[in-house]
Amino acid sequence: MPLTYKWALFMAAKRTHIVIPEQLVKEIDRLVGTRQRSSFLTQAAERELLRRRQFEAIESATGSWKDAKHPELRFGSVQWVKRLRRENERRFQKPPYR
Repeated sequence: MPLTYKWALFMAAKRTHIVIPEQLVKEIDRLVGTRQRSSFLTQAAERELLRRRQFEAIESATGSWKDAKHPELRFGSVQWVKRLRRENERRFQKPPYR
């Protein structure tokens, strides 16, 4: 969950010096204003860190899926979902009265 502009209220802040192209600074300032620059850059960094952690998780999980452990999907997930839905519909049908 990205932090909002109030990020400094929730975590310790550290002043740091970064070097970025002047044109990029101008564009950021045009979009969010000079007083919101740090918040904008913090949110952008958080999103990028999240994206990279997700990518690392995907990479580390590569090869963990084994078809043999999921025989119910041998005809594809679409067929499996259709079968589940049919079973569910049958479950809620009223039984015939005698």
